[in-house]
Amino acid sequence: MKVIYEDNHIIAINKACGEVVQSDKTGDETVMDRVKQYLKEKYNKPGNVYLGLPHRLDRPTSGILILAKTSKVLPRLNNLFQTRGEVKKIYWAVVDKRPPKHQDTLVHYLAKNQERNRSYAYTEPVEGAKMAKLSYRHVASIDRYHLLEVELQTGRHHQIRVQLKQLGLHIKGDLKYGFPRSNQDKGIHLHARKVELMHPVKKEMLTIVADPPDDPVWNEFINLFHAGRFSPVQPA
Repeated sequence: MKVIYEDNHIIAINKACGEVVQSDKTGDETVMDRVKQYLKEKYNKPGNVYLGLPHRLDRPTSGILILAKTSKVLPRLNNLFQTRGEVKKIYWAVVDKRPPKHQDTLVHYLAKNQERNRSYAYTEPVEGAKMAKLSYRHVASIDRYHLLEVELQTGRHHQIRVQLKQLGLHIKGDLKYGFPRSNQDKGIHLHARKVELMHPVKKEMLTIVADPPDDPVWNEFINLFHAGRFSPVQPA
């Protein structure tokens, strides 16, 4: 866990792979616990520390997690994250194959199986399924892997993982959705790279960017990024 933005109202961290955001059956220490402890120590706060959670990241996913520091700002953040188009969320995904198109928009209908903790995608509406929409762009390739920049238009359970699977693309380390091997850290190469939103109090546009984890594959892509060797945006 690394703090990448903080003011009087919100705090944003760069969550590591494998960190659990909220308590689950494992009983492992949570990101919420760690951030509360950080705030308690930094500001010498007695008693309990308030911290609100307006959105989530899957345990194996890394990247930006934004939290509310006050009960006043939490409902405002909740409204932003729940209103389509108010928050721009960009992910980086490392996949095992080059996508069929350089860039495209995917629309599916996702149904969540609660018992198996996975989602299934359909091309037509089915009972209990929710519409899921994302856009992707192929930005770089190395010997065995390809990097996609993904923008979410909706926020569904395991959305990027299951929608890319429909193209025959598997995120590195993601056993649940078809990649053959797990990563050593049990995470997957899916990273919440950038979030843009109107600050709920200051009413100024806020852009937060987080670097991916330090590992050989991510580092190769980061080097390409800094060298300006990402594919340019193609005209619509």
